[in-house]
Formats: sequence, C-alpha cells, structure tokens
Amino acid sequence: MAENGEHWEREVIEKLATAALREQRRARAWGIFFKLLTFAYLTVIILLAVDWKAHTETRGRHTAVVEINGLIAPAADASSEKIVAALNAAFKDKNTQGVVLRINSPGGSPVQAQTIYDEMRRLRRKYPQVPLYAVVEDLCASGGYYAAVGADRIYVSPASIVGSIGVRMDGFGVTGLMEKLGIERRLLTAGDNKGMLDPFLPLDERHKEYAQTLMNEIHQQFIAAVREGRGKRLKEAPEIFSGLIWSGQRSIELGLADAIGSLDHVAREVIKAEDIVDYTQKENIAEKFARRFGVGVAAGLTEFAARMPAGLR
Repeated sequence: MAENGEHWEREVIEKLATAALREQRRARAWGIFFKLLTFAYLTVIILLAVDWKAHTETRGRHTAVVEINGLIAPAADASSEKIVAALNAAFKDKNTQGVVLRINSPGGSPVQAQTIYDEMRRLRRKYPQVPLYAVVEDLCASGGYYAAVGADRIYVSPASIVGSIGVRMDGFGVTGLMEKLGIERRLLTAGDNKGMLDPFLPLDERHKEYAQTLMNEIHQQFIAAVREGRGKRLKEAPEIFSGLIWSGQRSIELGLADAIGSLDHVAREVIKAEDIVDYTQKENIAEKFARRFGVGVAAGLTEFAARMPAGLR
C-alpha cells in the first residue's frame, strides 16, 4: 500500500512538472513571437519616418521628372492614376522650374493614355509658367506616344523607337482544331451580339466589321490628339498614322519629335535647373517592408502553429 501511494504521488508530481514545463515553453515561444512582432512594428515606424523626412526636405529650384515606364494599364506602375498624381505634385511644387515626362513604354490602354494626355494639357493651362517636356528613352510607341504629344516638346535619342499611331485588337480562332478533336462549342446568350468575336466560334463578318468600325473610331481619337499636340510641326505624310514606327532621328524629320536630348540635357540646357527631383509614385521602403513582412508573418504563423507540439497549441 505504501509503495502504491508513493507511485501515485510520483505520477502526480511528474504530470505537474510536465504541465509546468509545457506552460513555460509555450510562454517562451509566444514571448519570442511578440518580441519579433514589436521589433517589426518599430522598424516600419522608423522607415516611415525616414521616408517622410526624405520626401518633405526643402527643395531648391529643380527639374521635376515623372516616369512612364512599361505598360500603361490600370494597377500598373504606369497607370493613369499614378502618373496623374505625380504630375500634379510636380506642378504644385513652387520650386519646380519645368516638368519632364520620361517615357519608356510600348503603350497600353488607350483610355489610360488619353487620361494622362488630357491631364497634361490641363496642367499646362493651369501652370502656364511651368514648361512640360517629354524625353523618350528606348521606346515611345502607341499609348506611350499618345501621352508624349501632350508635352510642349518631345526629345528623343537618335536610336529611340517612336510612333505606332494605331489601334489593334488581338484574338485567335480554334474552330478547326475543335472540329478535329470532336469538340462542340455550346454558347447561350441573351443578346444577338453578346458572343461577338468568341474564339471558339467561326468569325462572323458582321462582328468583324463592327470591331473594325470601333477601332477606326478610337484611331481617329488618337490622330486628333497627335494633331492637336504637334500642331504645324507634324508632317502630314500618309504613313504617319499607319501604325509604323521610326527611329528617333527620323521621327524629328517627320515632326513627331522636336530634337535630340536626354533628361540631363533638358534639365541643364533647356529648363536651366540642373537638379532633378523624381516625383514618380513608387512603393517606398516602408511599404515594401510592410508588404513583405505581412507575407512573412502569415507564413511564419503557419509554420509556428505547425511546429508547435499538440499540447502547446
């Protein structure tokens, strides 16, 4: 009986010791996690403060630059929302002596490009004392050129690619392949033209004509913007609006651009304000850290929960 009593007491003591040890481990694990979380939070606050200070430092006379880099499309780095916001910030700064739109873009959405163009024209009317120039790097085609013509002057490199004043609509047809594979397309619509240009159906000539009319209409809007922006400088050659592209040197001869010049050249020699300040809306350090940390925390929590012993969860 005494031995059984001692055995029972030993089991109780072992269970209590094990439970206490588990509790200590769980408290230690959560303590480490919350310390890391606090450290990350403080780091984000510090980065935000540093970034805010960098963006609010007093600027002297300068040339403002806004970049259109890559595809012009919603939610892209070169979306109209970001470009318009950056242009407004550049023009509103009382120390801005001139604004340069630096372009390296194959084009994109005609709606986005026209929005940028319209805002450029509006800002020039609102701030007539602040010139607005476009500087082309490697590529300024289609929607990129649509935006460029909103500037007072367009500067290019001799080897820049400029133009592509046209509109395209991409698609494909797989009806032959479907027939070989014995696949039947079943499409139900409410509206006779709701399935227009469906790639799994034979091309309807009525739909093709309608799509061509639509593209022609948008093309004419593009042409009108180019003529308005370039004015008498534009050489009215038939190939200008055919969708062709030209070298920077040839684009000057055709009146699509004005002169050879880089960003530094325009800032130093044309605007006479050598200091360049970039107003392009970019993800700052704190935002990058916060976004990556958020992903890291989610993964860390999953791994933390997975590795935690069942008794500690």
